[in-house]
Amino acid sequence: MARVDALPNDYQFVFKKIQSHMWKFATGSGYDMMAVQYDLIDLFEEGIADGKKVLEVTGTDVASFCDELLKSTKTYTEDWRENLNREINKKLR
Repeated sequence: MARVDALPNDYQFVFKKIQSHMWKFATGSGYDMMAVQYDLIDLFEEGIADGKKVLEVTGTDVASFCDELLKSTKTYTEDWRENLNREINKKLR
């Protein structure tokens, strides 16, 4: 979190909002989410170095940006989808 605290205020605000949103979907030990957050910090630090505002990095649709970040992680919604399909297929086969 020291790296996050070193970010400008607007970047800190967006990071913490994204972090809060992403943890709602975390499954298992959460290590996948930690990797995503480290990557996000790297991305934000690069954006700052390039002189970009935070929404130039994420875009104005931050929720879609989060969806893209979460594509490579295992989430509860993925578990729910798998469970739904498994239960239906088990019953109907």
